[in-house]
Order: sequence, then C-alpha cells, then structure tokens
Amino acid sequence: MKITLESTTKFVWLNGVPTRIWEGTTDSGIALHAYIARVAVREDKDCTQFDAELRECRLPSPEVAAIPARLVL
Repeated sequence: MKITLESTTKFVWLNGVPTRIWEGTTDSGIALHAYIARVAVREDKDCTQFDAELRECRLPSPEVAAIPARLVL
C-alpha cells in the first residue's frame, strides 16, 4: 500500500507525546488521517530542504479539526 500525506496544523497528545495529524489518501483513493509523533532523516544527509518543507502545514479538514486536542488511546 502507498499513502500520500499532507501535514496539518492540528496536534493532539497521544501517550504524553505531541502528535501532528496528517491527512491523505491511498493510491486507490481512500481518505485517511495519520497520527505522526516523530519523523527522522539520516544524520549524514543535509536536511535543510526537508526541515523547510516539514514546517509547511495546511489547515485541517473540518472532520480532523473536530478531533479533541486531548486524545487518549
């Protein structure tokens, strides 16, 4: 399965960790949202462009915006 994701400005706390909600779709067009707490790049790589792109976020969709800021699993 392949998924394309876009970061949003929405954060929730999961297990004591601030976690950004990303929205996206699978290759077959199924809409989804993902909770991502950490993203890493290899230490030996120049991540200047990656850092800049990671800061670009869009507003969440209304359905994701309605997710409580304090989500407990």
